[in-house]
Amino acid sequence: MTLRRSNAAKVRPSGRSATPVRAGRGETASKPVRSTESAAASAPAGGEHGGDLDRYDIAILRELQRDARLSNTELANRIGISAAPTWRRVRWLEEQGYITGYRAELDRRKLGLGVLAFVRVDADRNAAAATRELEEAIRQLPEVISCHYISGAGTFELQVMATDLDAFSRFSLDTLLNLPHVKDLHTSFSLGEVKAGAALPLTHLRA
Repeated sequence: MTLRRSNAAKVRPSGRSATPVRAGRGETASKPVRSTESAAASAPAGGEHGGDLDRYDIAILRELQRDARLSNTELANRIGISAAPTWRRVRWLEEQGYITGYRAELDRRKLGLGVLAFVRVDADRNAAAATRELEEAIRQLPEVISCHYISGAGTFELQVMATDLDAFSRFSLDTLLNLPHVKDLHTSFSLGEVKAGAALPLTHLRA
């Protein structure tokens, strides 16, 4: 069970010293320093957040796309609010499905995967059951790093990695052409990467 502090919980004052005000003979009272963070920035958690992304959420997504290994403290410093609300916001973004996971980016060439191929798959049947069977078979292949439905000619567009052309040829003949309901393959090869592993654009989000 997760317990959350209510909205009525006091916001901790910033690290600046309190400003004394006159309270009576021989006494002083401390006037709380107003927090520089807005209530919207410091409090959202669970149902308190609301349904829309605000500028702090967008900033979190932008920074984590650049470096998912940031500590919560480093992330908070970058987006300009304190650590506790930053942690709550990250949890909310995960729970709502905006953040789906954290992965390491690997250099395929250093791992010996020198061939990147784009394979258009033509299926011989377009019935729903046949398509689902082919989808499931494709999902089981680690050599296929992405698969998309496409418009126009063909049914699927695959990105396939292999160590070399011989290995790709064997994979095409022994595996891809033997997938259920596959009629034909059309292959193009990458001659060089201009841009890969890019972060998603967030400039269309306005808060």
